[in-house]
Amino acid sequence: MTTVTPETEKKLRDAMQRLLTGKAKRTDGRLIKTNLHIEAGVSRATMNRATAVLAEWDCAVGTASTPRDAQLVGLQESVSKLKKAVEKLREENTALKRKNQAAVTVIAELSAQIRSARGEEPTGTVTPLRKDRASRRHWRS
Repeated sequence: MTTVTPETEKKLRDAMQRLLTGKAKRTDGRLIKTNLHIEAGVSRATMNRATAVLAEWDCAVGTASTPRDAQLVGLQESVSKLKKAVEKLREENTALKRKNQAAVTVIAELSAQIRSARGEEPTGTVTPLRKDRASRRHWRS
């Protein structure tokens, strides 16, 4: 098997160190081999020839979560909690809207009963219809 130059190996080790510490410069910081070769600025084939570096990578990464992954998990938990809070607030808002509508209906009914008891004529924007509609249809004759 062909080996890589010491310069390339140093690039790969430096890139591996940046990725493992969560200080990636060229990638999103995920601990995957694609990010390793991009971070090092070498081709995938060149990285694959650096078997010693890849063995260290496999030992270092294993199943450990990256700083970015830990942050992502925290953000997902926050989003989940916030979605539950939003759902609860929407339910409360719906209940309050129903109570408000019921109160408006009761107030309108009580107001109408009071006006009726006082013998007042209805006032406002509602105009009662006349019973004799034939007089309005004189244009059809």
